[in-house]
Amino acid sequence: MSGTSRQAEALALLGLAQRAGAVVKGTRATRSALRNGEARLVVMAADGSRTQREKVLPLAEARKVPFRVLGDRAALGKALGGGPLTAVAVTRSGFAKKIDVLSGEEQE
Repeated sequence: MSGTSRQAEALALLGLAQRAGAVVKGTRATRSALRNGEARLVVMAADGSRTQREKVLPLAEARKVPFRVLGDRAALGKALGGGPLTAVAVTRSGFAKKIDVLSGEEQE
């Protein structure tokens, strides 16, 4: 399976996770989920600002929560039925593991 189709599958699964109530959207909500121990995986957009990455990634690393870069802001937002997003957190481990595996290979 190519990296692009795996990325599309990961984004689709992220949308399913959101419909199941297993996703928090946005940098602030992602940071809160990390601080509260709810985040199981952090997904960042490739074109997110350096400032946003610096707010989220050190906290994810400190909490030992894996993170992946998946698509751009528009694709991440579209997968979740909204506008552009820089960061989301997956809060259920089953979804997090599957998305992590799908998004783990090199992309494009």
